[in-house]
Amino acid sequence: MTEKFTALHAEHAQLGASFTDFGGWQMPLKYSSELAEHHAVRTSAGLFDLSHMGEVWVTGADAAAFLDYALVGKISAMAVGKAKYSLICAEDGGIIDDLITYRRPVAADGTDVFLVVPNAGNAQVVAEALATRARGFDVVVTDASAETSLIAVQGPKAQEILLRLVPASQHALLTDLKYYAAVEVEVLIAGAGQQLLLARTGYTGEDGFEIFVANDAAAALWQALIAISEPGELTPAGLASRDSLRLEAGMPLYGNELSRQGDPFAAGLGPVVAVSKEGDFVGKAALVAAKEKGAGVSVGRRLVGLKGLGRRAGRGHYPVLKDGVAIGEVTSGQPSPTLGYPVALAYVDVAHAEPGSALDIDLRGKAEPFEVVALPFYKRQK
Repeated sequence: MTEKFTALHAEHAQLGASFTDFGGWQMPLKYSSELAEHHAVRTSAGLFDLSHMGEVWVTGADAAAFLDYALVGKISAMAVGKAKYSLICAEDGGIIDDLITYRRPVAADGTDVFLVVPNAGNAQVVAEALATRARGFDVVVTDASAETSLIAVQGPKAQEILLRLVPASQHALLTDLKYYAAVEVEVLIAGAGQQLLLARTGYTGEDGFEIFVANDAAAALWQALIAISEPGELTPAGLASRDSLRLEAGMPLYGNELSRQGDPFAAGLGPVVAVSKEGDFVGKAALVAAKEKGAGVSVGRRLVGLKGLGRRAGRGHYPVLKDGVAIGEVTSGQPSPTLGYPVALAYVDVAHAEPGSALDIDLRGKAEPFEVVALPFYKRQK
């Protein structure tokens, strides 16, 4: 596989980042201390390069109807300016990817415009699936992933920092922006204003923003954000802290909690699947059957949160036990830097999935006590 580099790779190298492969991309794992980066996001703000994510534009007269068919959610019900978390599934109901769709203002010709953002390792697969599913619809599917960078500012000081790069006349666009919404704002980069799409979304459990920018302006935006921040206010953060932050927030990661072999109901994403919407969508028959069977509710396994009662953490693929018998498997786990105890996400038999259930994780031959708890593990104070 050919290694891919984001437009910000030189910035990361200059900051002394340690790199790791993620979905074929060379991405910063951490810059110095992943623990310090984690705490910076919880207490101030972190700066992330998310340019490995995909960006697929869907435009045309049938864009809303097409996405209703291609994805499991009712995308046509979205208001302009809003964002929606959804899934793209196969005919058998297996999850191809989880993604966010943004509805943008209509084009000059009056047609609808949507931006679909898939995960890094699935970006090409999703773009190809959308292109294939578009046959018979009056839509144009454009994969802009190779030309687009994505920079995130996450944490309680995110808004305060970004307001310094937005003209005062547009401050209300940012301060009034709701969670899971997006707006075009003017951002001052290298002394000049540039219109960029800014979304109030994130993957950390904190308030924050994700900014879509052309590759050739990404480094200047990254540098501008660092330059306008007070010392210690905005900390560049890598994938290691991003993973611990999203785990505390109970957010699933494709390849861990979500997979082609999994189904939305077992993953606790049943509400995302609009089984009652009119018309067909890819995977509808299989998903309706799974829901009627009780998948994730009365049969099979369900994704749960596990709180460690000791000090040792469970890791991915470790068995989950009840009275010494394997009844599940950990998908993600580590000590929680914010909470001070181990946390894990795991699929367990539905009979043992209720909060308060006492279970163990097999830590290489030693049973360590855990308790099923409601998700998320961490919820920010608003």
